This record gives sequence, structure tokens and C-alpha cells, in this order.
Amino acid sequence: MSSLPKEGNRGKVKMEGIEGDASVGGAGRYTLNPTRINSEDILFCVDVDSESLVEMKTAGVNRLDAIKQAILLFVNSKLSINPDHRFAFATLSKSAYWHRKEFSSDVESTIAAVRALSATTVSSGQADLTNLFRLAAHEAKKSRSQNRILRVILIYCRSSIRPHHQWPVNQKLFTLDVMYLHDKPGPDNCPQAVYDALVDALEHVSEYEGYIHESGHGLPRTLFRFMSMLLCHPQQRCSQDDCDIPKPLMKKSAEPANGEDNVHVSTSR
Repeated sequence: MSSLPKEGNRGKVKMEGIEGDASVGGAGRYTLNPTRINSEDILFCVDVDSESLVEMKTAGVNRLDAIKQAILLFVNSKLSINPDHRFAFATLSKSAYWHRKEFSSDVESTIAAVRALSATTVSSGQADLTNLFRLAAHEAKKSRSQNRILRVILIYCRSSIRPHHQWPVNQKLFTLDVMYLHDKPGPDNCPQAVYDALVDALEHVSEYEGYIHESGHGLPRTLFRFMSMLLCHPQQRCSQDDCDIPKPLMKKSAEPANGEDNVHVSTSR
């Protein structure tokens, strides 16, 4: 399954070329126009359907446990970059609901909010993102009035339920990132179709370049790695198709055999 969204050009950095003096080496000069980078209000929306309780490959850890750890790592890292970023929380079952509405940069209250997240043991049967987008759009207007921008990070865990929404295509007031944890494809699920629906939603609503990552491996470290990639500020992003981080680790064979070149083997997700 591809982990890249469809091609887009939101958020690309534009460089202005300035013609150089041919008498000075013949090389042109380039300048990057100064741009204000706004502090972020980040709304985490965590899927609390029954599939968020699926056990991961680490003993005694389910998806929701790993998600909580990943969020706290993200928050601490983001605040170390800029202590002015703020966070709020919502949950997704049939629809999206507030978990902690107030945006705050206070670490202790954030830890308490994350620890209070809990999941249902019964499947809700659907996932309507319309109210999530409505909540985000309302908050985005308030963020803009304070010279901030709003980003939604949706963490989705269902392998057979495609999310849907009813949202006008011309309202792009915030940026949507998605982290998708799923089971392996099988007769009872359709993670590829779910993933495609998440990509469509991301492209439908995002103001800047939104990123989507997916994992069916059940490894917490994979979730942590992808969440760390979401630390990048939406106003400083390239297209995800052009994003080549993290670099693959390379392993080089000790000696070439029979004069052949060394073989490089890269690890895969």
C-alpha cells in the first residue's frame, strides 16, 4: 500500500530568481522572500472505535496505548521547537466530539487529557468526519484572528470502515494530517479503500500540504517515526511526493565477491 497522498502543490516553497551580474562570475543570485511562520493550534482527533484496542506486536500494548505515547512525544518535541504552539483534543466514534476544547501549551494539562482518552469495545459502524471539519473550521477562524494557523491530526484505526463527510470543496481553512493504523488486507477488511478515502478527505479540506502515513505492521516504533515526521510546520512543507525523509538505513556487504560491486540492502517499513 502506498503511503503517499495524491500529487499536489500545496505548501511548496517559492524562490524568486534575481538576474545576476554577468560580470561577476556570470552566476545569478537567488533570494527567498521573508515569510511569517505562524504558531500552530493543533487539534488531535483520536479514533476511539473498538479497533483502537487491537493489540500491537509489543506485549501488553494496544493501538490506543501507543497513540497516547506518540502524542506526548509529539507535544514535547513541538514545544521544544516553539513553546507558543497549542493543543486541543477530540475523539472520533460515529462522529467527532470534543475531548478537551481549550487549546493550551501547558504540558501537565495535555498529559492529563491524553491519559483520559478511552475507547469503546463496540464498533460504531460508521465514521463521519463532517463534524470534525466543522469544529476545525470554527476554531481556524479564531486562530487566524490571533495570527495563528490551525492543523488537525487525525489518527484513524479502522480497517473496513471508510470515513465520509459532507464538506464544501471551497472551504479550506485548516490543514489535515492523517496517521492510519490498520490490519493486513483480508476478506473482512479493505484498508486500501479506507486509505484512499482518507487521502481524498485530506486533499478536500487542507489549506497547506497535508501529510498521510499508514502502517499495518503493528509496531509502536513505526507510529513514533511517522508522528515525528508530522512535526514539520505546514507553512514550510514540500509536497509529500517530494519528501525523502527519513533516509533508509544502508547495510554494506563486507567484501565484494568475484569482482562484483558491493550490494546495498535498504530496510523497509
